[in-house]
Amino acid sequence: MHSISLPPGSHDALAVDQLFCGTLDWDAHPYYQAMRGLQVSAHFFIERSGRLRQYVDCDRRAWHAGASHWRGRDGCNDDSIGVELHGLEGERFEDAQYRRLAWLVRALMQRYPLRFVAGHEHIAPGRKSDPGAGFDWQRLQGGFAGSGLYFPPHR
Repeated sequence: MHSISLPPGSHDALAVDQLFCGTLDWDAHPYYQAMRGLQVSAHFFIERSGRLRQYVDCDRRAWHAGASHWRGRDGCNDDSIGVELHGLEGERFEDAQYRRLAWLVRALMQRYPLRFVAGHEHIAPGRKSDPGAGFDWQRLQGGFAGSGLYFPPHR
């Protein structure tokens, strides 16, 4: 689980979509200069409206985790599915995003042996803090009681 907003604080999903499609105009905003040449991808992006976009097939690696460690293993891109929520670390997320995320997790559980859900903050602590304090882990977890799905401890 990640969060992303381009530029930070923007609720327009166009720049995020362009980033994941490789078409972002690096000169369109001063913030993008620090990102120029960044190669990043995600399997899914959930807009604030709940609209779901898929960029990478789940059977292929996406480049969303970066330097990471989880469950005793490095390189979380190798065995994870990256879901980006449109929003800024610390911001609250929309009801529509939680509904779509729960739907997506259920769909993924039907196809893959999904056992863990974690945030970027859990797999890259000290380096990343998303989706952040605004993400309601208990709300998401509540919909999966008895499913065997593991969620990180809540703050």
